[in-house]
Parts: sequence; structure tokens; C-alpha cells
Amino acid sequence: MPEGPSIVILREEVAGFTGQRIERAEGTAGLDKARLVGQTVRSFRSWGKQFLIELDEVSLRIHLLLFGSYRINERKDTVPRLSLGFANGGLNFYGCSVQFIEGSLDEAYDWSADVMSDAWDSRATLKKLRARPRLLACDALLDQTLFSGSGNIIKNEVLFRTRIHPLSLIGELPAAKLRELTREVRTYSFEFLQWKREGTLKAHWLAHTRTTCPRCGIPFVRAKSLGRSKRRSFYCERCQKRYGDSDEIAVEAPVAEA
Repeated sequence: MPEGPSIVILREEVAGFTGQRIERAEGTAGLDKARLVGQTVRSFRSWGKQFLIELDEVSLRIHLLLFGSYRINERKDTVPRLSLGFANGGLNFYGCSVQFIEGSLDEAYDWSADVMSDAWDSRATLKKLRARPRLLACDALLDQTLFSGSGNIIKNEVLFRTRIHPLSLIGELPAAKLRELTREVRTYSFEFLQWKREGTLKAHWLAHTRTTCPRCGIPFVRAKSLGRSKRRSFYCERCQKRYGDSDEIAVEAPVAEA
């Protein structure tokens, strides 16, 4: 599943269509595509893992899910979920969710939760984290109401950087460690963006998909389904400290995207 920095790159790649009129709209998406024809693209935006196309009368929300993809000015052999044609090219989206959003995007989204946004508010995120003490660290970093745009790569890398065991309870983290965790999610997300642009992202991974801890030289634990989010995790039992005993507490589930 593309994470927030990858959607920022998509937003940048299609910026040339801003101000263009949609001349053709087709695909397998179950919405009124005729409604899109004739509308002008006012802006391309992103909120976390969601790609947003703001039009004259409505907006489009596109989520690439686990295996979605897109093509600019070209098509794959398969039928697109949504294809938008402009005078100077076209956008094609595959294997994704497509929905209309009525009304203002600024009213529909909490931009302060988006780790890539200028409106990101770390204090608000800390307040929300403190209100959910039974949330596991590995689930907190995948919760889109807390860290919109953070995905499994960011989760594994940030927990390793901050030396936090993924099964730690948020409420048991010392105040300084919780602030460090919150700060590092945003810091790593922008490094992710830079490395993705350069094509060197995987070369910088310290934990995600790795077999050996670069600090301790011992094998990583490679969990196929960890926490309530049930996502792959890679971590070191020696240098990543476990805060609290989550085995004895009924932990809560993260809030995933709709």
C-alpha cells in the first residue's frame, strides 16, 4: 500500500493537469462518471494515503489500497478503474477505490493529522495519543486519525529508530519517548519522500524486511501478523525496549481508513 510520501509524489507528477478541463471520464468505478466531464481541475491534494482531485462541483477521493497503481499519459493492458482524459493527456488509475466527496475538502479532512502537511500539529497528536493509553505502538503508527500517511514501512523504521518495541503500550511510554516517537514519524516521512524521489528508499531501510539488527548483530524477529492491525513487523528484542505488559491488557484496535 503506497504510504503518504508516495502520494505526495503522485500529486507532484500530475500537477501539470491543474486548471485543465476533463474531456473524457470512463472506467469500471461505480460512480456517475458523466458528472465529471466538463469539470475543471481546481487542485490536486493529498491526505495521508488518499489522493484528492478537487473539481468545480465535487471532489474525487482515490485510494490505491494494497495493490493499486496509476499511469500518466499511458495505459496498462487492463481496464482502468478510472480514466480521465484532458486535452494534453490523461490519468489512469487501477486496482483502487474511487469515491465522490461532496462539499469542501477543508471541512472533510483534519489536515493537522497528515504527517506530510504544513498543517501537521504534533501537540494535537500527542493529546490524542495520551487519550488512548491501551493502544499498541505498532498499531498507533498505522492509525490514520493519529498519523495520516504513515504505513508499515514508516512504522517499522520509526520504531527501530526510537528503540521502541512494537508491542509497547502507548500509555506506558515515558513522556520524552512519546514525544520522540511523534516527532520521528514526521521526520522519517520526509526522508522517505527524498529517498523515494532519488530511487534509493530500500537502500536506507534499517529494519523493514531486514533479517539482522544493524545495532546488535542478532536476528530480527520477523512477525507476519502483529498487533490488532495484523501487519508485518521487523524488530529487535534486545535494543527495542518493551514498555508495559500488553499480554495482560485488552488493547484497542487502530482506526483504519474507510
